[in-house]
Amino acid sequence: MPDLEALAKRRPPAVTIAESAPGRYAVRGSLTFATARRARDEGLRALASAPEPSIEVDLGEVGAADSAGLAVLIEWLAWARRSGRGLRFSRVPETLCAIARICEIEGLLLGR
Repeated sequence: MPDLEALAKRRPPAVTIAESAPGRYAVRGSLTFATARRARDEGLRALASAPEPSIEVDLGEVGAADSAGLAVLIEWLAWARRSGRGLRFSRVPETLCAIARICEIEGLLLGR
C-alpha cells in the first residue's frame, strides 16, 4: 500500500516561464502531462504581455518532456499566429524534436 502521507508531501513537477531579455522567454522544468496546463496558461500570459512583435522561447532548460509538452508549444504557436506575432523556439530538447519528427511537425516546431 502506498504511503499516503509521503504522496501528499510530494510536489508536482515544476515549470516556469520567465522573461530573460526583451522579447526572449526561458522555460525551465518539465513540459509533461503533469505540467501541461500550467505551462500553457503561464506561457500564454507571458507571451501576451510581451510588447515585441517577435518572441523567442528558449527551451534549453527543459528537463523531462513528452507529447503533452509538445502540445503546449503548438498551442503557443497557434496563439502567435492568431495574434499576428512571430514566435520561434530555440535550444529545443531532442526529446521534443523526436516526438515532433514522429508526428511529422518538426518543421513547424523548428520554424523550417
